[in-house]
Amino acid sequence: MTRIKKFGGSSLATKERIKNVARQIVDTYKSGHSVVVVVSARGKTTNNLIEQAADINPNCAKRELDMLLVTGEQQSCALMAMAIHSLGCPAISLNAAQAGIISSGSFGNARIKTINTDRIKQELEKKNIVIITGFQGVTKNGEIATLGRGGSDTTAVAVAAALGVGTCEIYTDVEGIYTADPNIVPKAIKLKEISYDEMLELATLGAKVLHSRSVELAKKHNIKLWVGSGLTKKEGTLVKESTMEKMLVSGLAMDKDISKITVVGVKDVPGTAFKLFSSIAKKNIVVDLIIQAMGDGKKGLKDISFTVSKKDVKETIEALTQNNGAFEYEDISYTNDFAKLSIVGAGIVSNPGVASAMFEALYDVGVNIEVISTSEIKISVLIAQEKAEIASRSVHEKLMQLSLGNVYG
Repeated sequence: MTRIKKFGGSSLATKERIKNVARQIVDTYKSGHSVVVVVSARGKTTNNLIEQAADINPNCAKRELDMLLVTGEQQSCALMAMAIHSLGCPAISLNAAQAGIISSGSFGNARIKTINTDRIKQELEKKNIVIITGFQGVTKNGEIATLGRGGSDTTAVAVAAALGVGTCEIYTDVEGIYTADPNIVPKAIKLKEISYDEMLELATLGAKVLHSRSVELAKKHNIKLWVGSGLTKKEGTLVKESTMEKMLVSGLAMDKDISKITVVGVKDVPGTAFKLFSSIAKKNIVVDLIIQAMGDGKKGLKDISFTVSKKDVKETIEALTQNNGAFEYEDISYTNDFAKLSIVGAGIVSNPGVASAMFEALYDVGVNIEVISTSEIKISVLIAQEKAEIASRSVHEKLMQLSLGNVYG
């Protein structure tokens, strides 16, 4: 039986932690399993590399940035193989090209297209522990492209799918998936399990524990995700198609990495929104909350606001200002003063009291709501960033009182 294990950067941050992970891998190997390991860059390596790039050239090409960033995972990969060798077991490190991971060429946000597993299978047949770099792929033209921050999770799930392995183990710096970030909400509770849909919403809305595309892939291929700590042996959380009774609210996510962009004075005629957002889509920029409001009604104008990741602000504004006359506007502005607070749960759709409880919790701590967005399993609000943490704690306490609580660990 083959085991797929992914270790995040915090699990590899020091020499002692690398050796600790190596011992865990060797224990699994010696128990009779084939082992494939996917690794992230160590500690803050990726952040440090980004800072170095910005110091050399703040406007560096995305291709060159990817060439630099992939070196972080390659260091982890080789060092892990060396650590396993020191314990007397065979191991081999493979980068994305050697592991057959073929991706699109969208630098900084590539998607895995396919994995040629021939090399991986050959190494497993040789009884090697296979260590693979996460976060990266190679295009059909041989270009290296990264998968976006957190992309090592997606690498691991894609490898599991390609090898036909039904469970992918994700080791991180937390002991599982919690109802909120325990660093912000001390009363957050660890879940025994959570559904793919709920986890996907949380990941998309700002929960950092899993890369959203890894959850998409896991659901598509029906691969269970086990999420736990690489530093302890405590029980983790299982992400799967849940058959248990649904909680009203499974979790809360808070995202400060957003900017609100407002396009002022666009014509209130059919096609304006399409032209505006298609110019952004061509840059592969993800738009989240959208608000349309009447501006100067006498002139037949309106204002359109929306949120994007902070890193995409400059490129978004460039796309809007270089629209080749597709639409006219009076002004464009942006602010980083907001945070998005979201609750997720399969029980939201069937219980109208959830929304009112969330809004009451915000009222209790004096937080004003700028924007509200809902779906069957989520409610998101845009609030002042300075109030985000106190709002998170208030909403969590109020809504956990409503939830069933029968899937907590």
